[in-house]
Amino acid sequence: MSDVVKSTCPYCGVGCGLLVEADGSGNWSIRGDPEHPANLGRLCSKGTALGETLDAEGRLTQPMIHGQSADWDRSLDVVAQRFSEIIEAHGPDAVAFYVSGQLLTEDYYVANKLMKGFIGSANIDTNSRLCMASSVAGHKRAFGADTVPGCYEDFEEAELIVLTGSNTAWCHPVLYRRIVRAKEARPDLRVVVIDPRETATCDIADLHLPLRSGTDSTLFNGLLCRLQDQGRVDRTFVEAHTEGADEALQTARCYAPSTAVVAELCGLEQAAVETFYRWFVDTPKTVTLYSQGINQTSSGTDKVNAIINCHLLTGRIGKPGSGPFSITGQPNAMGGREVGALANQLACHMNLEDAAHRDLVGRFWQAPSLASRAGRKAVDLFRAIERGEIKALWVMATNPAVSLPDASQVRRALRQCEFLVVSDSSHNDTTGYANVLLPALAWGEKDGTVTNSERRISRQRSFLPGLEAARPDWWIVSQVARRLGHAGFDYASNHEIFTEYAALSGFENGGSRDFDISALEGLSARDYDELPSLQWPVTAQQRQGTPRMYSDGRFQTPTRRARFLPVTPRPPGGPLTERYPLVLNTGRTRDQWHTMTRTGKSPRLSGHDTEPFVELHPQDAVRFGIEAGELARVRSRWGEVVVRAKVLEQQLPGSLFIPMHWNDQFAACAGVGCLINPIVDPVSGQPEFKHTPVAIEPYRPLWHGFLLTRQAITVDWASYWSRARRDGLWHYELAGEQQAESWSELVRQRLTPNLADAQWAEMFDSAGGHYRGMHIVEDRLQHCLFIGPDHRLPKRDWLVQLFAREALTRQERQSLLAGSPGRGQEDAGRTICACFGVGENHIVKAIRERGLMTKEAIGEALQAGTNCGSCLSEISQLIIEQVAQE
Repeated sequence: MSDVVKSTCPYCGVGCGLLVEADGSGNWSIRGDPEHPANLGRLCSKGTALGETLDAEGRLTQPMIHGQSADWDRSLDVVAQRFSEIIEAHGPDAVAFYVSGQLLTEDYYVANKLMKGFIGSANIDTNSRLCMASSVAGHKRAFGADTVPGCYEDFEEAELIVLTGSNTAWCHPVLYRRIVRAKEARPDLRVVVIDPRETATCDIADLHLPLRSGTDSTLFNGLLCRLQDQGRVDRTFVEAHTEGADEALQTARCYAPSTAVVAELCGLEQAAVETFYRWFVDTPKTVTLYSQGINQTSSGTDKVNAIINCHLLTGRIGKPGSGPFSITGQPNAMGGREVGALANQLACHMNLEDAAHRDLVGRFWQAPSLASRAGRKAVDLFRAIERGEIKALWVMATNPAVSLPDASQVRRALRQCEFLVVSDSSHNDTTGYANVLLPALAWGEKDGTVTNSERRISRQRSFLPGLEAARPDWWIVSQVARRLGHAGFDYASNHEIFTEYAALSGFENGGSRDFDISALEGLSARDYDELPSLQWPVTAQQRQGTPRMYSDGRFQTPTRRARFLPVTPRPPGGPLTERYPLVLNTGRTRDQWHTMTRTGKSPRLSGHDTEPFVELHPQDAVRFGIEAGELARVRSRWGEVVVRAKVLEQQLPGSLFIPMHWNDQFAACAGVGCLINPIVDPVSGQPEFKHTPVAIEPYRPLWHGFLLTRQAITVDWASYWSRARRDGLWHYELAGEQQAESWSELVRQRLTPNLADAQWAEMFDSAGGHYRGMHIVEDRLQHCLFIGPDHRLPKRDWLVQLFAREALTRQERQSLLAGSPGRGQEDAGRTICACFGVGENHIVKAIRERGLMTKEAIGEALQAGTNCGSCLSEISQLIIEQVAQE
């Protein structure tokens, strides 16, 4: 292995290249690869902090059967035996796999091959069903194949970029910075942001359209009509390369007859809609980048096709600087789609419903019982488990107990499942339900390929040895397949799997399928190890890959023409009622990822948002009696959460926003999945995460508090708690409905039960209900607990810094009990720049005392905002606030 390992980031679908190098002190230096085309050296805050997530805490290290350690042979035998017994007794559809975009393509391929080709069921679905299934369905309806036409270079080429349903600045910050740089280089480049929320992405928007939830199809139907009315139809392209335009236009005109109607239905100013339409009409080089805000709805597929319709009508596809662009959520969501990991697909973009494709794949795999019909999609799969129709489930590299909608139902299904196998690298909310736990390799240990949002295949290379008994996912699946008696799984390496997969992509293809990497079929092991990133197709004619698709106007439909889809706008799945009068939207925060099993390990990523929260507009705060900073209970038909209230003008009145990340390991009652309406798109099966009717009310317990401690503890004495990792300690936020008889006695029992020399200093105001206590060992601060009657408690960040002191001074001890930093004690404040650990107060001080009034000046002085740039919006806001105060 070379000193510097080139690999790929395990987070979002941007697919950033990494350079990984041992730093000489037992840790790893991880930086962006300037030669990788996806990121050109840039990383976001999460990628920058990857080195902090490589420890063994929480890892699965040994196979477990019913909670007892076991060896691999016995564990694999048990898995194979139970699956075999259930298949024999109830048929192949009584078993299922639920897999993940965290798997590498080689893992994905073997799991799909076993389930669909040899077990004979299509009951394998992936958590990509939750993020990109509507894009898949929309692409297939329009193009005949799940193909993203463009590439990242189109952002530099475009003259208009439409960002819809995407907080790109936080969710895909490396691409966002690419757009920012393009706009700086060409100020005439316009950016339109379509989003109910005013997010950080709006910083570069020339126009923000805060449309009403669920009305995207109406907006794009109106655009389709306007394009026709203004004579912007590319008739040569439409007549030669498409079909169905007249019907799509007729339907669009029924539901969007005028801009005034569109504006009213979408809750927008008519002038703003007119401006958007005019810019789109007048700008041939337009890219429409869309993500979860489009996909994660009960009409997501129609919304995707409404966007594609506008590009087809104008011929804006397959050309530099133009096209619809789906940006994926996970590092290998695209790879999973390629290998057929969705329940209604076959490998290499072949269709399960197509008898010719089934015959082709069956012959190539020599599969005796290839599945002949679609399997259960994610939401229906877990309902079928609860009904007892699916009796054995294997979950790989994902956490459905948190991530799926109606999470309470999912947990009932997991409890009732007759036989549950979980293979993962770490413990999570799902692993506790497993009959058999199998330890898989983690990122850094895994080796294989992933595919990003622009169809770019990249190598993810290992630089760490596998932890204890952990094994590659492909190896685990192959071993079970062999024990089930199936041939074709004698793989000795991921290289063998990849070359087989490449061969299948070209098998009897001849240009009939977009996905074709047959030029990689004969790779040697060395060539595979050194494989550069390439965009598929990679064929004998295009050995260096293919940046853009459909430049020749030939699509993968039977007629080789792209299809317009008539789109009838449908309301979201749940109407608002007197009982549930608000719309809940969910999504990501800036520095966290999925259910925090990786990012939750990083102190710097927890400094920005230390606990779960709900955003609401000031009007709604007044309407429902919510005060900024207090706790709030949010309820739906399916469950409830208790989270911290943030009152923001940027939030649309009538709508709430709660992040998706918090789980049972980090909060008592904050898993937003328990609230979510489980209705799905009828075409794609993707759930509606963006529109659930909810209610909100204050949650005002008897006491509030926070605890900073060097040790993780169980907080069974608080009705509300959340925790976050900080530098060298844990940060707990607390609240309770029962007052402790003695806070002093409680903390001594829970935090220092075995320390005879424990030194506690305390302050207790019985009348006011305030308690402050600190525990010191050898002059170093070990714990501090603050309790009060409401949420108005001292700041936490300056206290966190005291834990780094080798010894507390008398003044610092006095300041701690007083609840405010003393003279000379610096309070960095809430983390604004996670990449460089720059606090809010550092930035404010630089603005006030040094007169730094631009983002560039702040960056030069403090480094803040100079890496991924996702904090620049907040830096700008701080400058504005300080100027206003001056």
